[in-house]
Amino acid sequence: MNADQGLFVSLILGILEGLTEFLPVSSTGHLLLAGHFFGLSQPATFIVLIQLGAILAVLTIYFAKLAVLIRDALTGKAYAWHFAVAVILASIPGALAGVLFRDFIQTVIYETPLVICISLLVGGVILLWVDRMPKQEKYDDIYTYPWHLSLIVGLFQMIALIPGVSRSGATVVGAMLFGATKRSAAEFTFFIALPIMIGAFGYDLYKSRDLIDMSLGLNIAVGFAAAFVVGALVVKYLLDFVSKHGFAPFAWWRIVVGAAGLVAILAFGL
Repeated sequence: MNADQGLFVSLILGILEGLTEFLPVSSTGHLLLAGHFFGLSQPATFIVLIQLGAILAVLTIYFAKLAVLIRDALTGKAYAWHFAVAVILASIPGALAGVLFRDFIQTVIYETPLVICISLLVGGVILLWVDRMPKQEKYDDIYTYPWHLSLIVGLFQMIALIPGVSRSGATVVGAMLFGATKRSAAEFTFFIALPIMIGAFGYDLYKSRDLIDMSLGLNIAVGFAAAFVVGALVVKYLLDFVSKHGFAPFAWWRIVVGAAGLVAILAFGL
């Protein structure tokens, strides 16, 4: 791959990351399948590091809310501290699992597109079922989520370390199964993405510091910027879309992509 191709691939993958990071379709799964089927590949480190671009999009869109939360926490407002603890509880399981299983996930599962396709397909069926099932919605305000619900969401987020499962999809399913509304479940995923993805960025950057040269650094910068811009657009409009249409469109997308990938692998040996 020459430098121009590398930057073009980085741009495409950054756009794909921004589009899919906050949708319940698995950004990592899509990036890895793009590499497997279309040759749009970069090292695993690239995939992890450009995710911070999409995460920073949340900081941009939610800057005012975050500033108010920090101010209210510093002035002793109970709701702000309650929410801070809820976010921490939701982040701990995934952070621990990420540290313990990072090498296995990146060297084994990242190289197994069959697992990714199955995860997309099964996850799509589950998401469609949860979206349509009758539920008793008890929690519509993320600032008052009970701590046990936050911990449950965190346990579901831990499963999303498997490429194809989807971090946002797993957390949305976990929240909805235990009484959260669709909109609040989607919004909560924005906030709990911040600590775990920033932590993953820092940890992976440290572990891969000797592997990042000028060429890879430039590719990461391009992908990072693209993920930031596109991710900001997705975050801005996602909640209204979910309120109107639910998660069924994303579930069907997962099913189609997962099924197509399985056919390509099992029938055509791709």
